[in-house]
Amino acid sequence: MQSFRSLIIAYRAIMSNKARSALTSLGVIIGVAAVVSLVSTTQGASRMIGEQFERLGGKSMLVQPARSGGNPLRFSNAKPLTARDAQTLRTLPDIQFVSEIIDTRETVIYSKNQWQARVAGVSRDFTFINDWFPQTGTFFSLDDTENARPVCVLGQTVAEKLFGSPTGGAGAKVRVGNLTCQVTGVMQKLGAKPSGSDQDNIILMPYSTVQKRLLSVKNISKISLAIRDPEAMDEATAAVVAELRKNHGIAPGDKDDFTIRNNARNLERIEVVTRILKVLLLSIASISLIVGGVGIMNVMLVSVSERTKEIGIRMAIGARRGDIMKQFLVESLSLSLAGGLVGIVLGIAISQIGSFFTGWPATVSVSAILIACLFSAVVGVFFGLYPARKAAQLNPVEALRHE
Repeated sequence: MQSFRSLIIAYRAIMSNKARSALTSLGVIIGVAAVVSLVSTTQGASRMIGEQFERLGGKSMLVQPARSGGNPLRFSNAKPLTARDAQTLRTLPDIQFVSEIIDTRETVIYSKNQWQARVAGVSRDFTFINDWFPQTGTFFSLDDTENARPVCVLGQTVAEKLFGSPTGGAGAKVRVGNLTCQVTGVMQKLGAKPSGSDQDNIILMPYSTVQKRLLSVKNISKISLAIRDPEAMDEATAAVVAELRKNHGIAPGDKDDFTIRNNARNLERIEVVTRILKVLLLSIASISLIVGGVGIMNVMLVSVSERTKEIGIRMAIGARRGDIMKQFLVESLSLSLAGGLVGIVLGIAISQIGSFFTGWPATVSVSAILIACLFSAVVGVFFGLYPARKAAQLNPVEALRHE
């Protein structure tokens, strides 16, 4: 009953000066809204980055020949990567997909149109590793790869330059270098890399076709792999290293003649940067909460001064110092929590509006709302404690004489 009575008195005190109470809570409102919106935005952005990264090969690794002095394999005992290396890696239990890759650049011609593009010889697993599939037509088959057939799949930039349509060309015959190829399909659009290079300016062919019919070589440039479980990335990497060292006859203690780029490491770095950014943004947002808390303390001190005679009367009719202290703490906490609730609604609205205009998903988590409520409660108690103690320590006789 005493707590309920304290709430009633606090409500009356707050509503007796609505404008001042609203302005007092403004700092808390801004701080809580900033916390909720920033946490929601950073969590949504982190999830979006993770999903995009995984879609573009977040569970993959890339094996390349080691380089010395800027050129690959400049040491006598080095062995280049071969299709046999890729084939043995397919037997490892942690590896789900493997694709040989051999790169070159060629001029592609159709009728009177010609264009220069990257030519990537790959296997069928390449599409699953990169989650990248044809938009029109089909990808070449395993049988095409085994028989080194002259077939190809175009990126949308190449299709646009040759056929005037980013999805046209399936079924046509084009000339890639000195080789006439059947176009089986056109890939989905990827767009530009962060570096600015066009990922759609590419022609995908069976790696065996590039080896035998275009370049007349036996080696490959790279091996791309996807693992079954991202949590087993370290174990899978160790197994790949051991298998390649055995294939290349590298003695214990000698350096590897290949390098492995692990995309999961890049994702970990992105997550670390995201966490640092989140902490930084929350630190900035907390300044508003502190400012709001100082405002609450100032107003509560003014309230104590204005209500000194009321405090004296309450003490005279039996109120204890603890009751007076609790009364002002309840008022301070009510102001802070009211600001916190308004701030939560405002923060959710800001995050949703930001998501609408930026296209970033906003993840409004329960944890962000609970953190905001906790912060506002702590601010109310912490900054209301001094005014409450000051009110409780007033001398009843002097308080009654106060004008």
